[in-house]
Amino acid sequence: MGRTSDARDKILTAAQSLIELRGYSALGVAEICKAAGVPKGSFYYFFESKEALALAVIDEHWAEQRRGWERVLGGDQEPLQRLRQLFEETAAAQNAGQASCGTVSGCMFGNLTLEMSNQTEAIRDRLQQIFDAQVDMIEEVIRAASECGDVRVTDTRDAARSVVAQLEGQVLFAKLYNNTAPLDALWKNALALLGARAAEENAVAV
Repeated sequence: MGRTSDARDKILTAAQSLIELRGYSALGVAEICKAAGVPKGSFYYFFESKEALALAVIDEHWAEQRRGWERVLGGDQEPLQRLRQLFEETAAAQNAGQASCGTVSGCMFGNLTLEMSNQTEAIRDRLQQIFDAQVDMIEEVIRAASECGDVRVTDTRDAARSVVAQLEGQVLFAKLYNNTAPLDALWKNALALLGARAAEENAVAV
């Protein structure tokens, strides 16, 4: 039983690494199993298809990422500082990935959206659910910041979508240029998007 559980974990770990490095479409089941060090039969014992594996990888990755977002965004700091910490941890993760493998891996969800959203409905639906959940979490922080008078937005949902889109876009640029410098603009851009009081104070200081 232990070996069975271990094989599934090995397949998921190998698949996540390969998807992050090369994308989904170029991968074959045999390659995934070779990287995982398990026989091909083990794959079909756990996953009925490569798409089913991709969905499992997405779920595992989101479960881990969501825990991190909940820890940061649900913290005790002021709302905008929680948002800033999320950006800082995102940048740190991309920097660590680049230091480890030599390239900026970007966001798995963003990468798969670009690659797969028009090909596989099940994957598109799952990615939509994840991005909607991210917007939900950011919206809570924006609403709290608005109640404190720290931001001025007319629609917290639209504002949250803009922040998530900005985060995804800057991570995409970091991946495209293999340079994490675009992530330095996350905080400043978010302040501007939200009409944040801090942005006005910084402008006066300059």
